[in-house]
Amino acid sequence: MKKYPLQLRAWHWLHALVLFGLLGTFFLRKTFLSWRTNAQILSAKLAALNITITDDQASALAKAVRAPMWWWHYALGFAFSALLLWRLVMHLRGGDGGGASDDPHMVWVRRVYVVVYGILAVMALSGLTLYFASSLGLSKAVMGGIKGAHEQLAWGVVAFAAAHIIGVFAGEQRGQRGIVSEMISGDRPRGA
Repeated sequence: MKKYPLQLRAWHWLHALVLFGLLGTFFLRKTFLSWRTNAQILSAKLAALNITITDDQASALAKAVRAPMWWWHYALGFAFSALLLWRLVMHLRGGDGGGASDDPHMVWVRRVYVVVYGILAVMALSGLTLYFASSLGLSKAVMGGIKGAHEQLAWGVVAFAAAHIIGVFAGEQRGQRGIVSEMISGDRPRGA
């Protein structure tokens, strides 16, 4: 049996693609597509053309510019939620290639992944709650708290993604050669 079954490998790479897409929209929102910054830029540029708009109009324009980014964030968020559900089903059916190991490093890794999957589940649930907030009748105060938690957890996901990539490179250097090949083909390369 391959160390990483095809289903897990497909899930891993789809999840990575979706996660990086979500993080990309997160960074766009915090940087280039910040409505506050862009509203100021729009007001200043229009003022230079002798066109005056109110702060509310500038904000509305800036939010309209970033609307396509939100569409991508929502679509990727739904895909993210579906992928987490798929991963849970894989785990419950035992098709995730995970085997028990007494290796202290692997015990530690499994514990970290329990925390990571917990964070990812809260991210998905908070994102879905924000998306359906008006249907759920949530107040602005409740939505603000959920949004704040969602954003803080996003930074945790950024940290995990970086640690995961660094960990793969470190593993390749410390005797676990072929980690990436295993996650692509399911087999350890010869000589590794």
